[in-house]
Amino acid sequence: MGVFFKKVTLTAAAAVTAFSVSVSAFAADKVRIALGDVASVETLAMLVALERAKEKGLDYELTTFAKENLAIQAIISGQMDIGIGSPYSVIQKTNVPIRNFFQISKLVFFPVADKKYATWKDLDGEPFTFHARGTGTEAIGNIIAKRENISFGTRSYVPGSENRIVAMMKGQINATIVDLSNKNILMERAGDRFHVLPSLGGAASDEILFANLNWMNENKESVSILVDTLLTTWRDMINDPSIIDKERKRFNLLSDLPAELLHEVDAYYKEAVEGGLFDANGGGDIAAKSDFDFYVKAGQLKGPAEGLKVEDYWAMGPLDDAISKIK
Repeated sequence: MGVFFKKVTLTAAAAVTAFSVSVSAFAADKVRIALGDVASVETLAMLVALERAKEKGLDYELTTFAKENLAIQAIISGQMDIGIGSPYSVIQKTNVPIRNFFQISKLVFFPVADKKYATWKDLDGEPFTFHARGTGTEAIGNIIAKRENISFGTRSYVPGSENRIVAMMKGQINATIVDLSNKNILMERAGDRFHVLPSLGGAASDEILFANLNWMNENKESVSILVDTLLTTWRDMINDPSIIDKERKRFNLLSDLPAELLHEVDAYYKEAVEGGLFDANGGGDIAAKSDFDFYVKAGQLKGPAEGLKVEDYWAMGPLDDAISKIK
């Protein structure tokens, strides 16, 4: 089934335009999945995994929100069942038993700037643009600003790396952080105007699947199907990145996107796999501890990192079960 657009009103206070891959917005018999990003080539592997899971009996709907915090709020309120984002700060600050259970991708991002900013020091007090407030790009920026002993000026937020590089080429913003694919596009098309600044070593989680632990315990079969399928899909993709475009065609996914973007699917996933965006073991304990260190340094978690407990942030059971079954 192809992706189509649907306007969904979640609450009176937070009406959003969303994209859905189901007919009914709040059907009780469906697993309701909230994505705090746009449906795009970057999220295609997730869409493929969901369609594969559907073949195994997972009845689901996917709603795409304009901002990650809206997706997280939908999980907290019970309007959605599974979220895709990085909810560490929310988990620490609330009493809602939200838990991560599969790492979708890592934070492999690149700071790019107008060449008038030759070094990070030149950006002291200057405007800087991020994906969204409290997300991974802002966390990276916070850590780098601390490392470089600088402070950014006005912070603005433009969701989507592709939208930020378009804004750069139009002269609307001068410095931001983008993903691997869009960094390459920017350098190819406007490398005479922009350059890449030094980033961070290592990579924390960017997108993670998470849900209310009570919901997970009540829906173990659905969670198991989803995690098993994600693990298989991720391993298939790492072994052969071209599988994502083959499955896109089989499921007729993102058929509304321009042909020139769809032609980039193979190249994107080849770059992404080579760049280490995906973990063949779904993150787990190693990812959790890396994330603690990163998000404490970014100021989004209260530390010390070594004092945080994995079980307070991750439900490892479904992933451990999947790994034991899938060799």
